[in-house]
Amino acid sequence: MDLNNYWQAVLRQDADALRKFFHPEAYVRWHNTNEHFTADEFIRVNCEYPGRWEGEVERIEEWGETVITAAHVYALDEPLSFHVVSFLKIKDGRILAIDEYWGDDGQPPQWRRKKQIGKAIK
Repeated sequence: MDLNNYWQAVLRQDADALRKFFHPEAYVRWHNTNEHFTADEFIRVNCEYPGRWEGEVERIEEWGETVITAAHVYALDEPLSFHVVSFLKIKDGRILAIDEYWGDDGQPPQWRRKKQIGKAIK
């Protein structure tokens, strides 16, 4: 399974393309907001989310039957940017389960900037 193509379908909000990636028993869990979706619910949420999106897969790692992706997702219409780590369980060449963790991109907290701890990655 080409997860770069999966992520492109996510970013294009292409429901028809997304359906082809999911196993009939698939589910998605967004732990940051404590939500569990069927594949159809996930596709609906993703495709109805407002705005236009772009992004890139920064890393893909395989660990047994689990594939881990790290991606940068950002809005084209407003200043929103996120990094997402996804743990995907694959069955019969399709996604059976996704456990996903989203984080807002932004500045370090003021207390760390004040202490001058750390430096920018890029």
